[in-house]
Amino acid sequence: MMCVHSGEAIVLIRGARWAAATTTAVCLGLLQGAGAPNGGLPLARPLPSGSAEAAVPGRVGTWNICNPCGSGNDFGRATEIATYAPQVIALQEACVRDVERIRRYLEEVHGLVYRVEYGPVLRNWNRCGGLPWRPGGYGQAILSAAPMTDRVSVEYPDGGSEDRGYLAVTTLVDGRPVRVFNTHLAERRQAEVRAGQVEVLAAEVARHDRAIVLGDFNAVPHAPELAPMWALAPDTDPGCRPSTTGADADGDACTTTTDWDSTFDYVFLRGITPGTHHVRPSPYSDHHLLYTDLE
Repeated sequence: MMCVHSGEAIVLIRGARWAAATTTAVCLGLLQGAGAPNGGLPLARPLPSGSAEAAVPGRVGTWNICNPCGSGNDFGRATEIATYAPQVIALQEACVRDVERIRRYLEEVHGLVYRVEYGPVLRNWNRCGGLPWRPGGYGQAILSAAPMTDRVSVEYPDGGSEDRGYLAVTTLVDGRPVRVFNTHLAERRQAEVRAGQVEVLAAEVARHDRAIVLGDFNAVPHAPELAPMWALAPDTDPGCRPSTTGADADGDACTTTTDWDSTFDYVFLRGITPGTHHVRPSPYSDHHLLYTDLE
């Protein structure tokens, strides 16, 4: 059996990619030994039928990966992302160490190479582990198959019960430059705080003719605090608009994005035409993975 070096990207058809990744994991285990740091890579399993073979041009996604939702989920999270392989995906409630592991699994197990930019708003030992005097960073992250430039990480003046902010980068989506935002707004019962946060975010989004705004807004579509976002950009879900009466708790025919049947997660598009959108529940988070294929 030929061992594959752990740093090599595996870009093969699905069946060969799985076989090569499994060989890599076994070889790493033999080379490192059971007691080695990190214990090598877990054994890969075939991805579901119809999974993407490589990062899909024009596909962007958002996912609140849930912290805390138990430990040891990073391999499963990587498998979820690899199944749909968006060109860009925004993660919320993300610890830097977790995202580092997710990236490693994506590359060495699934053959998907992503760049990453972080927008930590907290350094919290309870959230992200690490030594008490060197806690892990917690906040937003953006994974992109293309290089990213002009990174900006902003913490909102008022985060509510926990610090919150947004991360913005410029990258290529289907070969065209676009400004990509990733945000996580204040918790659901803090509408007044979210209103101030949306004002900060919308003012920056308005500066760009082409922008994609991803994230967990912790608010249903008809919530008054989201009005500045709706004025700038529609959501990718064609049936999802603010309710004209406010009577419908989830707007007009919005696809729910959480385990408690609310729509909190959005892909707002400014100057970009949406194509199909998809919402995929996951056992690894209380939020669903949401992605869209742009026209």
